Amino acid sequence: MTTTVEAGRDETVPAHKKLAEHAYRIRRFALRMGEVQGQGYIGQALGYADVLATAYCHAMKFRPDDPEWEGRDRFLLSHGHYAIAFYAALIEAKIIPEDELETYGSDDSRLPMSGMATYTPGMEISGGSLGQGMTIAVGMALGLRLKNNPAFVYNSMSDGELDEGATWEAAMSAAHHKLGNLIVLVDINRQQADGVSHEVLGFEPLADKWASFGWHVERLNGNDLPAVVDAFDRCRNLPEAKPRVILCDTLMGKGVPFLETREKNHFIRVEQDEWQLAIRTLDQLHAQGAGQ
Repeated sequence: MTTTVEAGRDETVPAHKKLAEHAYRIRRFALRMGEVQGQGYIGQALGYADVLATAYCHAMKFRPDDPEWEGRDRFLLSHGHYAIAFYAALIEAKIIPEDELETYGSDDSRLPMSGMATYTPGMEISGGSLGQGMTIAVGMALGLRLKNNPAFVYNSMSDGELDEGATWEAAMSAAHHKLGNLIVLVDINRQQADGVSHEVLGFEPLADKWASFGWHVERLNGNDLPAVVDAFDRCRNLPEAKPRVILCDTLMGKGVPFLETREKNHFIRVEQDEWQLAIRTLDQLHAQGAGQ
């Protein structure tokens, strides 16, 4: 029997309350994978978990047992180095079995340390060459429209990709073609490989820039689940034929206080004895929150 996960399902419980549990589990899966290899872009995974939980456990339509189902919403991981976060979301969505997380980064694993479509069910593109996801997303959204397929295309990208000219060429093209089936998610954590994002190349006022390109723009705290849910819902239900972007200001390390306050850089180092401490801390804080 094939199960289709539909957007906007089960309204008997407020969406953000259910999603808090999903986001917690995504963070925990990511930490467990990080412990396997002793490394990973865990700061980004913790910071982006609320957005991923909303995408996979609230907004998107897909079939866990048929990742290539033609009616699915497409999620493009342009920032391929976020693979550890994305795998955690795929595990929570039951597209990948939980026991596979123990293989993360190992030889012959379906979970390589950078996302590759040839290896992983549910991975639409091989990301990592930053700025390329947007261009692929525009072509994919155009193709779906030509086939009268109502699916959405989500392009997930980092704020560092705003430095790439291809990003803005694609943004201009998407508005020109009135791609109402394209939703872009930008993780604004203000860190990239060469340093603090705004010091490398300033991108503010960012919301105004996207709006000037003809996009519907939402900017919010990406760790505020009610706000994230509302933004996703508005973007899916917008009547205008125009592309939509959700700009998510996130906190790297969110959910584990000693990682939230660790000196920020593109790659937060976690010592081997800190992985279990991080998991215990996450569990304790989640239990306290659930009991309130």
